[in-house]
Amino acid sequence: MPRAVLNNIDHADLRIRLDRGAAYGDAVNQAIVFPTEFEALQREYVLIFRRDEGGNWRTTVLLGLDADENLYLDGDRWDADQLPALMEIGPFSIGLPRPGGAGEPMIHIDTDHPRVSTGEGAPLFRDQGGNAPYLDRIAATLQAVFIGDQLAAPMFAAFEAAGLLEPVTFDIELASGRRYKLPDCWVIDAGRFAALGAEALAALHAQDFLRCAVWQLSSLGNLPRLIARKERREG
Repeated sequence: MPRAVLNNIDHADLRIRLDRGAAYGDAVNQAIVFPTEFEALQREYVLIFRRDEGGNWRTTVLLGLDADENLYLDGDRWDADQLPALMEIGPFSIGLPRPGGAGEPMIHIDTDHPRVSTGEGAPLFRDQGGNAPYLDRIAATLQAVFIGDQLAAPMFAAFEAAGLLEPVTFDIELASGRRYKLPDCWVIDAGRFAALGAEALAALHAQDFLRCAVWQLSSLGNLPRLIARKERREG
């Protein structure tokens, strides 16, 4: 992929298509998210914890029950107020200097991404060369991803130290009788969380991860709403 540092000379005429759809990579049943998004996302999505093949923890939001199914995708629009950051940034990414090298994180763009256009969509730059509002929004989203990625490992370490992580398998039955099992999920154990002593609560609060635990627990209330979306989709 032709990845390059974004600038207002080489990329002055570029625009970004804002429609949603499978052609842009939106047809997925889960997306990785970061602690910096928990507060906004827990209002509409189910947040769950998983371990990747290397044993590293990550947080995902459930978007669908079947493979390549996004129940928040309604034609060419996303039916929710908040998008997961990795779904919003599209062709953009954060480029870091080499270890030990000088410099700071820079916005990169993949000019071959299907959202990139020269004829339609939101402009990246103003006619005078400054950032357009859309690019300012993307920059803020990328910053949230960058900071959130750094917070993820210490957050999970804090949850493990407090003994809060519990493996679960979601067993879902639709009104039609169709069943789904979602294995290998982890959540905050509500009973253990409620029983935490003052010292453990203070340690989580000091690292600002107490709120993240509450938000994950709160997000589980969105599971019935996700199931309702599935049942409406199937008629």
